[in-house]
Amino acid sequence: MKRFFETIRIENGEAYHLDYHEKRLNATIQYHFTTNRRLELAPLLSPPRKGLYRCKVIYSDHIESIEYFPYRPRSIHSFKLVHSDSIEYRYKSLDRSALDTLFARRGKADEIIIVQNGLLTDTSIANIALLYKNSWLTPQKPLLPGTTRERLLERKKLQVAQIEAKDITKFEKIAIMNAMIDFCVKDLYVV
Repeated sequence: MKRFFETIRIENGEAYHLDYHEKRLNATIQYHFTTNRRLELAPLLSPPRKGLYRCKVIYSDHIESIEYFPYRPRSIHSFKLVHSDSIEYRYKSLDRSALDTLFARRGKADEIIIVQNGLLTDTSIANIALLYKNSWLTPQKPLLPGTTRERLLERKKLQVAQIEAKDITKFEKIAIMNAMIDFCVKDLYVV
């Protein structure tokens, strides 16, 4: 049976952006399993009251487990472009072996940017946006439609664009975004 997960930011007992996580979780369940049942996460959560935690909800057609881990962000300062036209990660699958294989090719870089058919997609852990002339552009075809990316698109903070790997030097900054780090701006250093 296919298994998936959601990562939810918990800070001082508050779960962030649950509506976006529930929307993705329920869409995933409805796509992969024969059920129209909708799950609510809020009644199932019992987060720690102090500190910053990563809540990991593992599920298939039902919630299998909910765990809380103290969160320590990874230090990311450099990126390597890694090409893979075959990787598929449209749903947040518990099986990340294809992403892990690509990540292993990072060499001395801290993180990878996955290139598919000549276009930038995501890092191994986050969606991306690139700064060009005061506009933040996010790839039109990310590997995974992330909850933070969706929220920022709805708020018109990002614009969707086809970003070719060969054009990466035209951009001033990069932002990586996911549920834990929100929108984290970095210098764009590609090794």
